[in-house]
Amino acid sequence: MKFGIFYEHQLPKPWTDGAEQKLFHEALEQVELADRLGIDYAWEVEHHFLEEYSHSSAPEVFLAACSQRTKNIRLGHGICLSPPGYNHPARVAERIATLDIVSNGRVDWGTGESSSLMELGGFRVPVEEKRAMWAEAVEQTANMMVMSPYPGFEGKYFSMPCRNVVPKPVQRPHPPIWVACSKRETIHLAARCGIGALTFAFVDPAEARHWVDDYYRILKTECVPIGHSINPNICMVSGFSVHPDKDEALKRGLDGFMFFGFALGHFYIFGEHKPGRTDVWQKYQAARGMMPTNEARGIGTPDEVRRHLRGFAEAGVDQVCFVQQGGNNRHDHICESLELFGRDIMPEFKERAAEREARKLEMLAPYLEQAMARKQKMRALADDEVPTYMALGRQVVATSQQAEISQDGKTADFGRGDINVPLQDPAKKVAAAQ
Repeated sequence: MKFGIFYEHQLPKPWTDGAEQKLFHEALEQVELADRLGIDYAWEVEHHFLEEYSHSSAPEVFLAACSQRTKNIRLGHGICLSPPGYNHPARVAERIATLDIVSNGRVDWGTGESSSLMELGGFRVPVEEKRAMWAEAVEQTANMMVMSPYPGFEGKYFSMPCRNVVPKPVQRPHPPIWVACSKRETIHLAARCGIGALTFAFVDPAEARHWVDDYYRILKTECVPIGHSINPNICMVSGFSVHPDKDEALKRGLDGFMFFGFALGHFYIFGEHKPGRTDVWQKYQAARGMMPTNEARGIGTPDEVRRHLRGFAEAGVDQVCFVQQGGNNRHDHICESLELFGRDIMPEFKERAAEREARKLEMLAPYLEQAMARKQKMRALADDEVPTYMALGRQVVATSQQAEISQDGKTADFGRGDINVPLQDPAKKVAAAQ
């Protein structure tokens, strides 16, 4: 089983000068440490306007910084918001490919819709259409990373003409695709689309087994890949705080983990929020005594955390991702937990990870081959079908020529940018005008 660390960049109020800067730089140090310890993934979210809960609105920038401080850890978008109202598909393709290049092929491309009205409303993304937007955008973004040129697309939610989207990623055909899952039905969607399931739902290993069984059963029988390759993986999130003394582990990690859950509920389920005015931490403090604490799995002694993780491994989970940065959890405590985990817990799981992955892929190989055969790929353009586009300067001169010809009683139709045969050589007029 593999392991990851997960960042929202939480920053409870009251805020002080330099607090965000300190938060980000401490997170970079934690990712460096995780890389040295041999932890497999660093996942970074994309959220907007969710103050205190998540200050991670530009994950591509943070992950690019991580790429230059690390050598081996994979850099995961957990996730990149996919509806075009958030991110145009071509911009996603460009950013993912560029990050893949500067990291030497270490990117995992997590995707998602979002379900917070603060975000959806802020970008005018309609709730009832966000799933369809996600599907259209993810499929076309994958096409852009693979095809030269991308033939163009007239869709329901975005359109663009033929362009060659560059650069292309190091990983071919494209980095592994994932989707954020908070419900069992989204696990099913991930399997049908042939992509990894990033399950942001805190379930116990017994429940995880049902999710894993569903995922791989559907992957084998119903998968039609949304991308050009299949990423058969399921990741579960867990709380995280490790210390030889259980009470100290709880003291260091429980409050931050509980705030994580409360703030998530505030923005996604039950809260009322006034931008720039609501104090989420204060609301949490008022509600803390009424909140259950029995979901704090992953927080405890090395033996307790080891047993917790064994349950996930036995359930068939491919990766466990730790929510270690929550609430006011301290940087030094997070680093101490990571070091203890890397020394006393992780080796047991790492020594069997490669063998388990190889067996899994061997078993899945015929099913993945059948799934890829079901995919209907976008037709590539033949050379004579690729349109030619005239530069703006040529169009300006051609337009002036059109006006001159019209005055002479002649006519010419230059279209809207696809001018291939000028009446004269406009380049000479442009040079003369300069």
